[in-house]
Amino acid sequence: MGKRRGGRELLRSLSKKQKKHLREFGEEHPFYDKVSGRPEETQICELSDDSDKSSQESDSETEVEQVSGYHKLLATLKTSPESESEEEEDESESEETGESEAEMGSEGSQETGEAEEGKEETNDVPEEEEELSATDTAEQMLSQEQADGTDTPCDPHHGVIEEFTDVKHESEFSLETNFMEEESGDCSADRKDSSSSQALPEDPFKQHMDKELEEKEIEKMSTLPKTSSQSQWPRLGQVVFSSTLEKQKTFKADKEFDVKQLHLHKPLESTWPKVNKQFLSAADKPTDSSFTPLQRELFCVMNSYRDLFYPERSALTNGEEIRHAYCLHALNHVLKANAQVLSNNARRRDRKPGTDADAHRDQGLTRPKVLMIVPFRECALRIVHVLISLLEVNDKKKIDVSNKKRFKGEYGSDPEEKPPNLKRPEDYEAVFAGNIDDHFRIGVAILQKSMRLYAPFYSSDIIIASPLGIRTVIGAEGEKKRDFDFLSSIEILIIDQADIYLMQNWEHVLHLMKHINLLPLDSHGVDFSRVRMLNLNNWSKYYRQTLLFSALQEPQINSVFNKHCFNYMGQVAVRNVPLTGSISHVVVQLPHVFRRLEADSVTSVIDGRFQFFIDKVLPEYRDAIMSHTLIYVPSYFDYVRLRNYFKKEDLNFTHICEYTKKAAVCRARRFFLKGEKQFLLFTERFHFYKRYTIKGIRNLIFYELPTYSHFYSEICNMLKATDSGVDATWTCTVLYSKYDVQKLAAVVGIDRAAQMLQSKKNVHLFVTGEND
Repeated sequence: MGKRRGGRELLRSLSKKQKKHLREFGEEHPFYDKVSGRPEETQICELSDDSDKSSQESDSETEVEQVSGYHKLLATLKTSPESESEEEEDESESEETGESEAEMGSEGSQETGEAEEGKEETNDVPEEEEELSATDTAEQMLSQEQADGTDTPCDPHHGVIEEFTDVKHESEFSLETNFMEEESGDCSADRKDSSSSQALPEDPFKQHMDKELEEKEIEKMSTLPKTSSQSQWPRLGQVVFSSTLEKQKTFKADKEFDVKQLHLHKPLESTWPKVNKQFLSAADKPTDSSFTPLQRELFCVMNSYRDLFYPERSALTNGEEIRHAYCLHALNHVLKANAQVLSNNARRRDRKPGTDADAHRDQGLTRPKVLMIVPFRECALRIVHVLISLLEVNDKKKIDVSNKKRFKGEYGSDPEEKPPNLKRPEDYEAVFAGNIDDHFRIGVAILQKSMRLYAPFYSSDIIIASPLGIRTVIGAEGEKKRDFDFLSSIEILIIDQADIYLMQNWEHVLHLMKHINLLPLDSHGVDFSRVRMLNLNNWSKYYRQTLLFSALQEPQINSVFNKHCFNYMGQVAVRNVPLTGSISHVVVQLPHVFRRLEADSVTSVIDGRFQFFIDKVLPEYRDAIMSHTLIYVPSYFDYVRLRNYFKKEDLNFTHICEYTKKAAVCRARRFFLKGEKQFLLFTERFHFYKRYTIKGIRNLIFYELPTYSHFYSEICNMLKATDSGVDATWTCTVLYSKYDVQKLAAVVGIDRAAQMLQSKKNVHLFVTGEND
């Protein structure tokens, strides 16, 4: 106890400047030798002898193996005393994580201070007992760290680490130096898997990444329009293939295929059937024991490295199926790419003098290969669980996941946080399940049956982030702290649940697409002799595969797929038209009046709709007889414009939007129900996030068709909460233009939408009921 108190008092005696220096630079602080009293003789003698030997050996092998200076340093660290090597690794790890804005936190400095304090406790221990005491102290700190909820490496010799560092796995996850651990057998196993995959020329990964495009083809893709063709698939339905290169032809989905024919990385062949077993029904097992019909056709497109747009994702039905499918594809890609690098590491080390040093180009300008954009932390949690399950061959061979406990604490959720009386539709419960924080980002490094969470971006293979989380790292032009170099070599971009970003902030997605696959501003220590020519030529975007999943077809989502996807393999988009619209789910007898407004262009629709509303629609509802009128406004900008106009005209109205406080929402609902306010302005984003039932509606005005088609029937069905006896006064008016064809078809069906768009009449009356 006296030694512990002495160490703490010593830390308290330091000035603020010294403490700040200690937090920034770790244990190797200049004043550390003065405080510790550690004998200098043992350090100098052993380090000099080992370093001389290692330097002589490395000098003798320079001409044969051409080992870099970084590899010489690692070799020196391996022959130095254990304590010194750990200090060097801790220092280099802290410097590496200090460069990444996303990986910094306040707890790292506290852990460093605890580690310093623990080391000072061993200073007064005799030399023969010093190693044992250090081990005991590390074990105590490890148990305290686990009690605090932070997951640390299992090896006590490494002591306490900083918040987003992983000293134990640093050498394992380094692609460039992994061949140095060849005696462990892991690297040789990976190399064997890589050589077996390379022996198959039809491997889609090899075909896609090894193809060398010519400048003529690049110019062709940049200037000429795409040619498209259609095909009917059993499960996906109407599929449209588009490509600029003439060589590309449509392909058909295989009705049956074996897992071995998919060229999966060796561990995935055995783990995928077990992981995906939960989605298989008895009808699927006779034909294929590992894929559902939907997964089979989706993975057929994914494995061909074509871009994919699937607009029929549903959180209630097929959401998890799709997530498992793209996790399998992303992990398969990463394992193949890393195995290729490890295999070439050994070949470069063993190559003879005079051989071509440019023969093994297997990397990008930066390490991250896969970027997954998901809306909430719960989605990231499920993705990581799927990746872990796919890497675990069996229960006996558990993979080593660093920082797993911390990840569960930050990305998990407490079931007791949900109010017990909260009742919402099933689709709402499915979308907003778990932790719904939308500001996050995390790097994942995968190698040798291990996974490293919270890895720095430039040491990660997969980056999982929300649009807001990735936007805060990219920054805006003119900001001092911004970084987007880690996006330079993204080979697979997965945007899941793209429709939710329309309710968050679509500008974040557009900002990301503008900064992906750009040439980095810094080299970040890359070995340019290993970089593929496609990356050096700034052609990465022509090799990037984009997988886009959404619950609906929307012009903004279609624009991203059409204007920001340049894959030379072509694009595949599912274009099924809705035969029956959501109007068939309206359960109240209600007349629906669709009023068409004319507009010359897409940009003029906004002003045209506002003018049409205040000139022709609003005067009909100013009469007191048309009270209890709810105006549904999808766009927040239109909502602000209408709110300002209503205030200017001194109309009797109230309003609710996504930024309205809870007390103001309750007040507005009460005023509207009692009839004290004639109009209620109601935004779509508020309905998306809250799903409140608004009582007292007698007249409905859809200022614009809803983004989600089922919102139309939900809003209409709110009228049944109104007192009976006034059914005859119910009205519903919808404004639409020819540019709303997709939304209109989703509400009324494709046949009726075509008739409405072809007709020149402005008013169309439909009286619908349940199942009409």
